[in-house]
Amino acid sequence: MNSTDFIVIRDDLQQCKVIETQLPDAAALPADTLLVKVVRFALTANNITYAVVGDRLKYWQLFPAPDGYGTIPVWGFGEVIASKHPNVAVGETLFGYFPMATHLVIEAADVGKRGLRDAAAHRQEVSPVYNAYARVSGDPTYAGRQGDYRALMVPLFMLSFMVDDFLAENDFFGASSVILSSASSKTAFGLAYLLHKQLGIRVIGLTSKGNVDFVTSLGCYDEVITYDRVTAMPAAKPVAYVDMAGNSALRETLHRHFGAQMKYSGQIGLTHRASDADEPALPGAKPVRFFAPDQIRKRAKEWGPGGVDRRFGAAWAGLAPLLPQWLEVIERHGPSAVSEAYLDTLQGHIPPDQGLILSLFE
Repeated sequence: MNSTDFIVIRDDLQQCKVIETQLPDAAALPADTLLVKVVRFALTANNITYAVVGDRLKYWQLFPAPDGYGTIPVWGFGEVIASKHPNVAVGETLFGYFPMATHLVIEAADVGKRGLRDAAAHRQEVSPVYNAYARVSGDPTYAGRQGDYRALMVPLFMLSFMVDDFLAENDFFGASSVILSSASSKTAFGLAYLLHKQLGIRVIGLTSKGNVDFVTSLGCYDEVITYDRVTAMPAAKPVAYVDMAGNSALRETLHRHFGAQMKYSGQIGLTHRASDADEPALPGAKPVRFFAPDQIRKRAKEWGPGGVDRRFGAAWAGLAPLLPQWLEVIERHGPSAVSEAYLDTLQGHIPPDQGLILSLFE
C-alpha cells in the first residue's frame, strides 16, 4: 500500500507536488504501531506559519520528507485501519496533528481512555501537544460539521486562549486597549472574542480595507481600523499590541506612533510574512515572541491535572455556537484540489469567512 503525500520545497513554499510513498504492510507492523488513514484535515494561514518557521521550531521533523522538501503539519481526523496495539481497535477515530497525506504510521504510547501519543523518535523534539491524539470515536462534538469547526479553530483558539490568559495574568501590562493586527484571522478573532469579555479593555482590530465588513460583523472588536489609518489612533493612552501579521514595517510604525505608551508587543503570527531579520530598536516595550506551549506548561503546573482542559473547554463552549455564523466550511477533495487550496492559502486568497477542510482522497 502507498500513501499519497503533499510536499513543498522548504525554502520556496510556492513549489509543491504530490508523491507516493510506500507504507509498511499492515500484517508486518511492529508491536504497538498503528496505521492511520488521514480522513480530512483543516488548512489555514496558521499552517503556512508552521512552514515558514519549520526549521527554527522543528515542525519539518514531525513528518519526514525527501531532502529539500517538507510535509506541512495540519490538524484533522484519522481512522485506524490497522493496529498492533492491544488497546486500540481498528476503526477508531483519532483527532490530532497529521501530515498533508493519506496515511500516517503512529508508534502508539501512553494509551489511555481519552488519548494516546506518537512515540516515534523523530517527533520528540517538539512540544508534546503536537504528538498527542484524542480518541474521539462516538463523540458527537467531533463528528460532522462540529468536527470540522474543531479542526479549523481548536488549535488556533488554544493559542488565542493562552494569549488572553497571559495578558490577563499580567494585568495587560497596564494597557487600556489591546490592538490586534490581521484582525480577520481566526486566531485574532478568537482572541478578540475572549478579550471582549474583559472588563475595562478596549479591543481594536487592524485589517485591510477589503476585510473591514467581515471584521466589523463579528461584533467582538470595539473599533476596526485599516492599515493606512493606524497613525490616526490617539496615542496618549497605554496599549498592548498582539501581532498576528508578522509585518515589521507595521510593527515599527505602531511603536513609533505610541512610543512609551506601547506597554507590550507580542509576536504571534505571520499572516503577512513580512518580517525583517534585522529590525531596529523600537520605542516602547521590546517586541517578544509568544510561544503558547510555554504558557500551557506553566498553567498545567499551576492549575493541576485537567485544569487547562476544563478552562479551555468552557471557553470553547461559548465560542462554538458562533462559528456557523462566522465561517462557511468549504470542502475540497483530491490532490489537485489540495494543491489549489494550498496555493490559495499561501497567497492569501482565501476569504476570512471561509474555512477549508481538505482530503487527498478523491
